[in-house]
Amino acid sequence: MKQQLTIIYFINITCMLLFCANIQAQNDSINTKTTDTLKIPQKYGLRIGGDVSKLIRSFLDDNYKGFEIMADFRYSNRMYIAGEIGIEEKESVNDYLNVTTKGTYFKGGIDYNLYQNWLDMDNMIYTGFRLGASSFSHTLNTFKVYSTNQYWTPQFTSETSQDFNGLTAVWLEIIIGIKAEIFKNLYIGLNAQLKGLVTEKDPVNFENIYIPGFNKTYDSSGIGTGYSYSISYRIPLYKKEKIVAPVN
Repeated sequence: MKQQLTIIYFINITCMLLFCANIQAQNDSINTKTTDTLKIPQKYGLRIGGDVSKLIRSFLDDNYKGFEIMADFRYSNRMYIAGEIGIEEKESVNDYLNVTTKGTYFKGGIDYNLYQNWLDMDNMIYTGFRLGASSFSHTLNTFKVYSTNQYWTPQFTSETSQDFNGLTAVWLEIIIGIKAEIFKNLYIGLNAQLKGLVTEKDPVNFENIYIPGFNKTYDSSGIGTGYSYSISYRIPLYKKEKIVAPVN
């Protein structure tokens, strides 16, 4: 009887030790997984910059002057709230019109980063959209009236300037672009824009040839294009940790 109790006691102790060993192994596994994860600090802040392409064009093109300030704020790991504000003056010349356009514009929207950064890198390959609005004016410097019978009736030409104020336009645009951090918090970028007019106010007796922020209009199609080269600086405000799982 005493021998049987000793055997039972030994079996119980053995089972308890095996159970405790199993629990400890599970805890060690959990701790190992937790330890293996990486916590990468990511910078959040306000990034402010300018469109270098507009400055270069203003220097090289006698018929154009423009300036644009751009900014974005990192809302989440991949999403940014972004916007641009600018001013433009453009003289448009063709066979029948000479028009000077002046105005300001504002664009607001979001950018979404498609690029998976490695560790603490902070680069972007992104797509986004904007809602744009412009307030502008035209000065009609000269114009000609086309005549089908120019032999008998010469073309009428007017060199009396006319001003058309209070013009507006609203559009949507899709953006694709890249941004790269070349030094700490300093970025260069490039993007391309496809724009579609939502609404516009035309001057009397002719159409808008150029809209600040929207750029040139093409044959009343309501489609515009654009591009931007940018330099910007991020003002770091705070950091959030991004947890990266280990790669087995």
